[in-house]
Amino acid sequence: MELSVTELRELVAALSQSDIVELTLKSSDFELTLRKPGAVVAAAPGPAQEVVVSAPPAAVEPAPPTAPAVPPVAPPGKGSDVISITSPMVGTFYRSPAPEEPPFVGVGDRISAGQTVCIIEAMKLMNELEAEVSGEIVEILVENSQPVEFGQTLMLVRPV
Repeated sequence: MELSVTELRELVAALSQSDIVELTLKSSDFELTLRKPGAVVAAAPGPAQEVVVSAPPAAVEPAPPTAPAVPPVAPPGKGSDVISITSPMVGTFYRSPAPEEPPFVGVGDRISAGQTVCIIEAMKLMNELEAEVSGEIVEILVENSQPVEFGQTLMLVRPV
């Protein structure tokens, strides 16, 4: 069984919108377990069994923020003619597909909708982020290999 990055993204999105707390996929090639935050796994009687229990929201204490949240809006002074490309997840930002490869985009580059502009690594999965609009890259606000938060503005694009 093969699972593409797109199929994996769809699976994660479907899981996040459902009441399912944990999902495990097994094949001869791999085993993948997805678990929602706040799920508590307890050992059950019998060999190699798990019971997943949803923790009540009050029982889960949020981790203290490591950095202030960055709003997904254009910084002051950049004008309203730019659109923000924001991170869809927490992870590590990469400008190129590999360290020795050139960056996907640079300031001043023209991009088209659907074009890969960066990679966000989350849980050892490389997630290509595609532009939703065509335009020109005005500014790249994140350094290569820098951790990013959900909703953090990564790049500013002037639509054409």
